[in-house]
Amino acid sequence: MKTNFLFLSLIFLGLGLISADSISLPSVTNTSFQVGEKLRYRVTYGFVDAGEAVMEVKSTSKKTNGREMIHLKGTGRTLGGFNAFYKVHDVYESYVDKKGIFPWQFVRRVDEGGYKVNQDYTFKHDSYKVDNGEGKEFKIPMGIQDMVSAFYYARTLDFKNMKKGDVIEFKCFMDDEIWPLKIKFVGDEVIHIRKGKFNCKKFVPIMQKGRYFENDSDLNFWVTNDENRIPILVRAKIPVGTVKLHLVEWEGLKHELNKAK
Repeated sequence: MKTNFLFLSLIFLGLGLISADSISLPSVTNTSFQVGEKLRYRVTYGFVDAGEAVMEVKSTSKKTNGREMIHLKGTGRTLGGFNAFYKVHDVYESYVDKKGIFPWQFVRRVDEGGYKVNQDYTFKHDSYKVDNGEGKEFKIPMGIQDMVSAFYYARTLDFKNMKKGDVIEFKCFMDDEIWPLKIKFVGDEVIHIRKGKFNCKKFVPIMQKGRYFENDSDLNFWVTNDENRIPILVRAKIPVGTVKLHLVEWEGLKHELNKAK
C-alpha cells in the first residue's frame, strides 16, 4: 500500500509540474515587426486633424509560465479644439507571447468624453480560459487574440499568394465575447498619403450583424505591400462624413519602408 501510494503521489506531482511549454501552444514566424517599432497615425475628419494614435512594440521582463513576452501598447487622444467638446484619452496594452504572438494579459483604459472603460484580462491559453478581472471566466480557443495583439498578429500572415476575394479569419476576445474577425482581400493599389506614395494591398472587413458599419465598403484599409505589412491608411464612412487614419511617422522598423515610384 505504501509503495502504491508513493508511486501514485509521484505521478500526480509530475502532472502538477507540467508547464505551458508541455502543451502545444501556437507559434508563428514573425518577420514583420520588432521591439523598438513605433508607428504614429493622424485621425483626420475632413481636412482637420482631430486626433492621433500611436502603436509601440516594447520589451518587457514579464514572463508567463516561463515564456518570454513582448509589450504592445496603443494610445489614442484628441487634438486641438476637439478636446474642448469631446476629449479622448485611450490606452490599450497587451503582453503577448513572443513565439506565438497571442496575448497573456490585456489592459484597456478608455476615457472618451467622460465615458470610461477599464478592463484587465488574463488569458490562460493552457487551460482554454480567460479571466475578465471581475470574477468571471470564459472559455476560449487557444491562441485567441485581443484588440491590440490582433493588429500585430495579422501582420505575421502571408499575403504573397493571396487572390482577390480571399478571406482571412481569426478570433478575437472583446468585451467579454468571442468575435470572428473576417478580412477580405480586394486587390493591389498605390496609395498616396502625406508621406508619399506606397504600394499597398487593400482589404475590407466582412461586417457582422449588429456592428457599427452596415456595409463592407464603409470601412477600407490598406497595408504596405512589403515585409513590414504596416496598415498605412484606414478610411471609414460615418453618418456625418469620412474619417481617415493615416501613417505620419515611423521608427524602429524591421525593414525599410519603400515608397512607390
